[in-house]
Order: sequence, then structure tokens, then C-alpha cells
Amino acid sequence: MNDAQRANERLIARRCLVSGRVQGVTYRASAARRARAAGITGYARNLPDGRVEVLAYGSEGALREFIDWLWIGPSAAKVSAVVVELLELASEEPLQEFRIA
Repeated sequence: MNDAQRANERLIARRCLVSGRVQGVTYRASAARRARAAGITGYARNLPDGRVEVLAYGSEGALREFIDWLWIGPSAAKVSAVVVELLELASEEPLQEFRIA
């Protein structure tokens, strides 16, 4: 898919809470690489309870594939759950890149 086709797709947002062995195993960095390659913006950050929160903006297809990957993660991860929350897009622009927080 080229940039013009991506621009014409409707942007949606998802908040994902990933549980399991997902901290200290390069989960956030791996998620960022996957997201950037798919044209997804947002962030991944560790939560105090051991989960990783992922906020992702992108096309429906790209987010579906990315969320499928969140269940797998890098080889050292052991994902036990991914809770996906549908978000309404705010009037402000979503993040312009994918960050690790």
C-alpha cells in the first residue's frame, strides 16, 4: 500500500493492555519497530502493575495485524492477555510517530 492509499484510509485508535511477561524482554522496543513499519503512531509504556499499555493510531487493517502481533511479542515475552479498548479520536491530531515511554 502506498502513502496516498494510507492517507485515504480512516484513522482509528485502540488502547491495548498487554499482560504476562512483557516487561524487561524488549516488548516495547519490538512493538515500536512493528508499529513504525506498519505506519502506526502512538506509544508503548510500562505500567506499575507489570503490564504494557499500547496506544495505537492507524488504519483498521494495520491495527488488526499489529494487535495480532501484540499477542506474540518478541521471543522472550510470554503474553497471557491483550485487552483492546476502542477509543474515539479526539479533535486534536494523534501522535506523529510511535514512541516508547
